[in-house]
Amino acid sequence: MAELLVRRAGPGVTVQDPGRPGYLALGLSRGGAMDRLALVEGAALLGQDCGFAVIEIAGSFLSIEAAAPMRIALTGAPMRAHCDGAALVWQASHALPSGARLELSGSRGGYSYLHFGGGIDVPAILGARSAHLAAGIGRMLDAGDRLGLGTDKGGAAGMSLTPQERFAGGVLRMVETPQTQLFPADMCQRFTETTFCKDARGNRMGQRLGFDGEGFALPSGLSLLSEAIVPGDIQITGDGAPFVLLAECQTTGGYPRIGTVLPCDLPRLVQAPAEAALRFQFVTLEAAVAAERAEAARRADLARTLRPLIRDPHDMADLLAYQLISGVTRGDDPERSAS
Repeated sequence: MAELLVRRAGPGVTVQDPGRPGYLALGLSRGGAMDRLALVEGAALLGQDCGFAVIEIAGSFLSIEAAAPMRIALTGAPMRAHCDGAALVWQASHALPSGARLELSGSRGGYSYLHFGGGIDVPAILGARSAHLAAGIGRMLDAGDRLGLGTDKGGAAGMSLTPQERFAGGVLRMVETPQTQLFPADMCQRFTETTFCKDARGNRMGQRLGFDGEGFALPSGLSLLSEAIVPGDIQITGDGAPFVLLAECQTTGGYPRIGTVLPCDLPRLVQAPAEAALRFQFVTLEAAVAAERAEAARRADLARTLRPLIRDPHDMADLLAYQLISGVTRGDDPERSAS
C-alpha cells in the first residue's frame, strides 16, 4: 500500500470525506468536509468518486512526503504549493514521484483540500473516515503521522478546472424556517439589507457573522423549545447576532432561526475571507429546489470541463487561430520583423 508521511501540519488539518449521514437521531451530525463542492472538484480532476477521504486544511499549512509515486489534486481555497521547490498550479491535478516533498502554505483563510488517487485509507468509524472533532472522532494531523492510500485506478494528471466562484463572499440564498414568521417583517427585510462579514468566532460547528447596527434578537427568542437543526440554519443568538450552523453543528437547538442557507450556497460562506461582504436573500422553496437540482447537474458534468495544464499542439483543433511567430525577426534583415 502506498503511503505518505506528514512532515509538518498546522492547526485545523484533518482527514475528511462526505461525512456520516443518518445519525442525527443519535445526536451525531453529519460532519465531513466543510466545502463539499471541493470534494467533487477533486474527484473530477482525478477521475474518481467524490466519496474518497482527503486532507482538509483550515487556513493553515501542511508538508508531506510521498513514499511512492502518486497522483494528487488541489482544490478549495488557493494556497502556495511547491513540490521539491517547484511551484504547482492550484485547482489542478499533479503527479508526484516517490520521495517528493509537497509544501502547502499561505492560505488567506477558508478551507483547502489535498486529494489523492485512491483516497486516504484510514480506519472507517460509523461508515466514514472523516474526523468529527466536536464528537471526539479522529483528531488533527500532526508531524510524524503516516497515512495509507487506497488503490489508485490510474488516470490522467496535469488537468485543471475553473472552480465555481466562491472565494470573495456574495449573496447567500435562504429559505424560511418554521420560525421565520416569529420575526417582524421589517426585521426580516433589514436582515436581507444588512451587509455581514465573517467574525473571528467560527469553526467547524458554525460561523458567527459580524455587522454594524442593531441586532436581530427576539424578545421570545430564549423561551423556544429545542428542535432538530441542520447545517445552513441561521440561528439568532441572545445578543442578536446571526450564527450559521456548519458541518459539525449540534443536532438540536433552541435559538430562533431566521432562515436556512441553501446547501449549494454554503461553500460561498465557508470560503469567504474575513473581509468579504456577505448578503442574504430569501427565495421560495420551489426556487431552492430548482437551484439545488441545477447545481447537482452541473457537478455531475464537471469532468467535461477539465482541460490540460499544458496544451499539446497535436490536440489543438484551433491551432491556426493562434499567432505563433509574432516577434520573430529575419536573420538577413534585423530591422524587418516577420508576421
